Order: sequence, then C-alpha cells, then structure tokens
Amino acid sequence: MPRIRVLPGERIRDSLRDIMNSDTAGPTDTDVRALQERLAAWLEARGPVAVGFSGGVDSAYLAVQARLTLGVDGVLAIIGRSASYPAAQWASARDVAREFDVHVLELDTEELDDPRYAANPSNRCYFCKSELWSKLVPAARARGLATVIDGTNADDLSDWRPGAQAAREQGVASPLAELGFTKLHVRAASRSLGLPTWQQPSSPCLSSRLPYGTEVTRERLRQVEHAEAALRSLGITGDLRVRHHDDLARVEIGSGELLQWLEPHRLEVLRDAVMAAGYDRVALDLRGFRSGSLNVLHGVIA
Repeated sequence: MPRIRVLPGERIRDSLRDIMNSDTAGPTDTDVRALQERLAAWLEARGPVAVGFSGGVDSAYLAVQARLTLGVDGVLAIIGRSASYPAAQWASARDVAREFDVHVLELDTEELDDPRYAANPSNRCYFCKSELWSKLVPAARARGLATVIDGTNADDLSDWRPGAQAAREQGVASPLAELGFTKLHVRAASRSLGLPTWQQPSSPCLSSRLPYGTEVTRERLRQVEHAEAALRSLGITGDLRVRHHDDLARVEIGSGELLQWLEPHRLEVLRDAVMAAGYDRVALDLRGFRSGSLNVLHGVIA
C-alpha cells in the first residue's frame, strides 16, 4: 500500500532547530570587491569570452560580470540543452540573460545517446561534459571566441567532479576557481549586481538524482523533474532533491524548511505531490539536504 516514511538520521528536532537558527558569517564586502576586480582584470586580458551557461548561481554571475566588463559583444553565453537539463532552469537562464542583455546561443547535446553515460557509472559527468564541451568549444571558436570559461568555483575543487577533466581536455578555463571565489563569494557578488540568482539553490543536472548504476533514461529524468516541480509548487524554495530509487523517492529538503514538513498533514501533502509523478513510495530523509549524498552512499567520497 502506498505510504510515506521518515528516514532517521543524526539530527533530531532539537538539532534541526539549532541548525535553522545558526548564522554562518559571509565574506566581507572588501573581499568580494577585491575578487570582482581581479575577475574583471582576468576577463579584460582574455576577452572576448564564451561562457558555458546553465543559468545556475555560478554561471549566471560569470556571464553577467563578463557582460559588464567586456560589453555586449564581448561575451556569448552558450546553453547546452538536453533531457538532463531542467526546464525551470532553462527558463531562469533565459530570464537572466534577457534582463542583463547577455547574448545567448542554445545548442542541443546528446549525452543520453552515449551508452557510457546512460550506464551511469561514477564518472558519468565526464561523458556528459565531454559531449557538452565538444559542442560548445567549436561553436565558440567558429564565432571568433578563443576563450571558453565555465562557472566552476573554488569549493567545487574539493568535491568529486569528473566532468572537470573533460573541461581541461577542451581547454576550458575556470576563472572563479582560479581566483578563489567560493560559493559564498559568488552569491555575495551576485547580490551586489542585483542578480535574482544570488540566493537560488544549487541545481545540478537531473541525472545526479539517480544512484550510480541505475540507467539514465528520459523517462526517469522526467519523473524526477515532475516530482521536484510538484514540491516547488508547494512552496519549498530552498535546497531540494528527489533521489530516485526505483519505485521509491527519497526526498531531501534543506534544514531551514525541513521541520515544517514533519507535521503529519504536510507529510501527506508532500507524499501526494511526489506520488503524482509516478512513485509508489516516498521517504523524507531526516538528515536533510546533502549535496552529493549519492556520492557518499556509493563510497565515491567520504
């Protein structure tokens, strides 16, 4: 019989309240301005540039900063669209580009047609990014843009990122990481420029919701996307993942919103929303949102 479970974890309600009430100090305005100046100098020395543009926090900031530094003809934001790219993020990317007058080029990528990618090994991202950059880099060069950059930040360097190798192989530069921008720096800089993405949750490709070894199919990606969209429509605005485990959806919500969804009535509403996407069972993970939790589950990272 369809049902919802609440997964136990290290944090109980009191711990969750402590986390919700904690306040992590962000970077100073002086630090952020210094990094922005260094990035502007980096871009001026290498422009014009093409930016791999997903519309996420990092690439949105990088594209807009390049536009402000190099002018409207000095930057081209290139979107690689596929079944693993959420429609909501595509819409957000287009909105940001339109608001800040950034030229956009959209290309289709076909990573799902690569059996190495579809098999979903732990280095899946390598095959994805190989496909992406094999399309984006030639498109940039054909338009006279010798410098191609991505939004990798300094925090990403400590995570499992096999796609970074594919970027290096294609000569893609990562100025945010090179100059020492952490995620908090990027958010602060984005806020200073008035970008609506400054507080947007991170949103990697939909394939990251499938455990390694589970075949990546368009149907599974659509199921995850529909489930997450349904939860967003309920008002969940922070970090959110629907992890796909066959007929079970394991829901991870940021600690700041988790408590309210532990109320029995809200649990039922959450369950019904996720089950409408085609899942038979729903589990709310009490450990909350954890970036890369499937990497931990499969022993890829500690």
